[in-house]
Amino acid sequence: MSDNNSVKKKGGLGRGLGALIEGSKTTPPPTAGNPVSIVGEIPVNQIETNPYQPRTHFDQDALEELAESIRVQGIIQPITVRQLNSNTYQLISGERRYQASKLAGLETIPAYIRKANDQQMLEMALIENIQRENLNAIEIALSYQRLLSECNLKQEELGDRVGKKRTTVTNYLRLLKLPPDIQIGLRDNQISMGHARALINIENADLQLEVYRRIIKEELSVRKVEEIVRHISNGQKNTKPEVKPQEGKYTGEIKKVESRLSTYFGTKINVKSNNEGKGEIKIPFVSVDDLNRILEILNYS
Repeated sequence: MSDNNSVKKKGGLGRGLGALIEGSKTTPPPTAGNPVSIVGEIPVNQIETNPYQPRTHFDQDALEELAESIRVQGIIQPITVRQLNSNTYQLISGERRYQASKLAGLETIPAYIRKANDQQMLEMALIENIQRENLNAIEIALSYQRLLSECNLKQEELGDRVGKKRTTVTNYLRLLKLPPDIQIGLRDNQISMGHARALINIENADLQLEVYRRIIKEELSVRKVEEIVRHISNGQKNTKPEVKPQEGKYTGEIKKVESRLSTYFGTKINVKSNNEGKGEIKIPFVSVDDLNRILEILNYS
């Protein structure tokens, strides 16, 4: 099949990625032999997925919703691909639209067609997705790391390229120093970026995991986690901040009851009560004989 049969060109040059990453040293200039953004209708079955795709998880319910929207309204924004040969294209960006289009049963999909080598494709895919997709914090951090290591960018250049301050880029990259379990929890929205940034300040990985599990179990706020981290940083091994006991409105009466019960049972009785009047009574014993003595007092049989 020839290019003319496989791609129905709409004509004209679009802005697409060329505008998004204008000024990139690795982006080829828009010459006649290297079109930047030719818009065409491409058969869905001739498109390969992007091996450089930074997003690792797609919510199935969200894809189904997007597919239904596409059935009704069609594709509003074209995907971006590069042409490998006359019958094969490879995604640069827009995998959610591509996957949803397949679910919707489309035979063709509108696309910007670019020529790009592997390095250019990696950079375009990462930057496009960081800019336009709702990636989770770990996916963003991994994308930043790949741009630094595989595209030979410096942090200053990376910040300029993605439109972020260097400190923002640094904060994301620091997430990759957390233990894998915590990174997974952040990826799966079990904890927030604020929780993760607080955990980074704990030097010991075991303590990081200990506090992380407390966050999940006790549904701790970011502010509470920051308080815990401060205690750890001050050399306190106990990760639970000291809580000063509060005097309830029944305190005086409870003390009297406690004293009378202690006299009655011949052992120190501990009575606790909150401001609503709820509480507990603890009766300690030192041996089986002592327990039997207390049970006799209670007329227990």
